[in-house]
Amino acid sequence: MDIKDTARPLDGPGVSAFLRSLPAEPLLLGLGEARHFVGELGEARNEIFRHLVEQEGYRSFAIESDCLMGLVVDDHITTGAGALDDVMERGFSHGFGASPANRELVRWMRAYNEEHDEKLRFFGIDGPLEYWAASPRQALTALCDLLDGPLPCSRETLDMLLGPDDRWASEAAVRDPSRSIGRSDEARRLRLIADDLVALLDTQAPGLSAQDRERAELYGRTAVGLLRYHHWMADASPERWTRLSALRDAMMAANLRAVAGRGPALVFAHNVHLQRNKSRMPFGDRVLEWWSAGAIAEAHLGGRYAFLASAFGTVGDDAPPPDTVEGLLSALPWDRCLVDARRLAEAVTEPVPRVSRDFAYFPLDPARLDTIDGVVFLDQAVRLG
Repeated sequence: MDIKDTARPLDGPGVSAFLRSLPAEPLLLGLGEARHFVGELGEARNEIFRHLVEQEGYRSFAIESDCLMGLVVDDHITTGAGALDDVMERGFSHGFGASPANRELVRWMRAYNEEHDEKLRFFGIDGPLEYWAASPRQALTALCDLLDGPLPCSRETLDMLLGPDDRWASEAAVRDPSRSIGRSDEARRLRLIADDLVALLDTQAPGLSAQDRERAELYGRTAVGLLRYHHWMADASPERWTRLSALRDAMMAANLRAVAGRGPALVFAHNVHLQRNKSRMPFGDRVLEWWSAGAIAEAHLGGRYAFLASAFGTVGDDAPPPDTVEGLLSALPWDRCLVDARRLAEAVTEPVPRVSRDFAYFPLDPARLDTIDGVVFLDQAVRLG
């Protein structure tokens, strides 16, 4: 098979043809990042999403960013609340608010909603965490605000148990489990309270509006997830980082399942979070392994999950060797193309794994091509953050 026969130009008709080639219409279409902060990929993503909205009926966009901060963006695009500069600053984590492509996406989604009755929605799928985690205060107090009494504890007790937020968001706890608050008496009590609040939400769900119920469920799973993450931050066993990495992806997967309940959505996150296979990360003299958010989501959605990995040819000044998958794709006649990954796996013969000089770029694994539905390939990735 000629490798050219596995690819088509990356444009609207190509995206629609790819969707028609899948066994079932996906509820979640994952577009992975091989590297964060690549301007060309952000622009291509925006074009794909516009086509999906205008031609394929997609109404939701989800991104690897703080799920609670994402509410600021969702409020803006649905109601016009807040100035765009402020929304980009307060509505994204991990520095993603500085991305010109993200700014243009938010601007376009707001403009679309001003002209259409059926509104687009925006979702963050990451927890309020990095390697350390935020205080569960926002999630717990916002959940309490949406529920009728009697609550499992008073607001005064909740404030006393939470204490100062900087006790929770301690970067020192990343290196030293003993610096974590996650197994303190206060944290143990808060885990029980969070569980009781989620149970109370179940009993009161029929009396809530659809929007309040959606947000209460988000606050509930975020509070529970954060407290669970803090618990394992305080763990001193060798499994600590495997468990923390797995918990982060599990929180993402729970948010993805909630997004899927609204109908077809485009999801934009790193390849390692959206892939179907286990994630692997060198860690000292060990290699950590855990199931990615995409794999967990697919376990629940089955054939209604699809994954497009991204890959780049030349990254900055780092060109791929010709016998790597990226090197072979660089020989195609298009600057941007959409590749059928499973057919590509049949067409390539013993490609060599790429080793990139850009430590932030995650090359395609030739042995895993058959676990990917498609590859969004950009011949050049110049604008790196």
